[in-house]
Amino acid sequence: MTDFVVLTGFLGSGKTTLLRNYLTGTEAADTGVIVNEAGEIGLDGVLLREGGGDTPMTMLANGCICCTAGSDLAFTIDRLLDTRPLKRIVLETSGLAKPGPVLRQLSGLAERRLRVSVLATFDATRGAAIAEFEEAAAQWAAAHRIVVTKADLVSADAVARAREEAASLNPLAEIVQGVAAAFAPLASAAPMPEMPSIGEGHPRIAVCLARPTAVLTYDDLAAWLDNLAGALGERLLRLKGLVRVKESERPLLVQSVGTMFSPPRPFASQAPLFLVIIARDLQGEELEAMAPAGLFAFSSSVREAYALPKRLVAH
Repeated sequence: MTDFVVLTGFLGSGKTTLLRNYLTGTEAADTGVIVNEAGEIGLDGVLLREGGGDTPMTMLANGCICCTAGSDLAFTIDRLLDTRPLKRIVLETSGLAKPGPVLRQLSGLAERRLRVSVLATFDATRGAAIAEFEEAAAQWAAAHRIVVTKADLVSADAVARAREEAASLNPLAEIVQGVAAAFAPLASAAPMPEMPSIGEGHPRIAVCLARPTAVLTYDDLAAWLDNLAGALGERLLRLKGLVRVKESERPLLVQSVGTMFSPPRPFASQAPLFLVIIARDLQGEELEAMAPAGLFAFSSSVREAYALPKRLVAH
């Protein structure tokens, strides 16, 4: 099985430097690279080729794949895998790409059995300030792993704060530093975390814990998730959790990146039953108003964070 790593992160956050450093090491053997940049110059690809040795590398010349319906991403992946066996492929996205639409384009490659993960960079020199940009918020929320970059440019205290900020924005992600940790293999079946600690996050990004109030029917759960995606739209950044339904002996693992939901599947785990919802600009009682009503009880701390005055939200 080939690992497919979507390397994402906002403009100037250190994606190319991280990948270039990785490609110079022996652990990068049998790695293919796809570089996608908005524009026609492709400077990142030039920089990577300089230090990438014989790494098979290809450029997507059609601009930002997150907003190009006819992208040749799937064709490019097929071509790389047909060239020679690869342990992993790294797609370095544009700094303005949202991971959800990128992942949606992989749906036609089911027969390749790719093990897909999202790796996002978190610039320690800027911290969570750039969460004001929708793209940055979506990148962090979608990540399975967040790597703190530019740690050598700030103090140890600043690095610690950066790690805390990253964890508060996405408690589902593993927070790491360094090249080796960034590209280390993920567990084949990423477990649900224990009840996550949700602290004070960014004023525009809500991390909400939703606990089922009872055993649900599958139809009620599906209707609620469909209404959630419809109501929040692009403001829904990530959802993951376990829910018990009457039709299954085991709890269902439910997850999405943006509004792209993976099919719920039975999950062999005794972990607590809850959903973690990461959303942008969540208003008041939106979640409580979602039909069918009363399926979940929501953490109050998130709603309190969104009672902040507008002058604080728009900083």
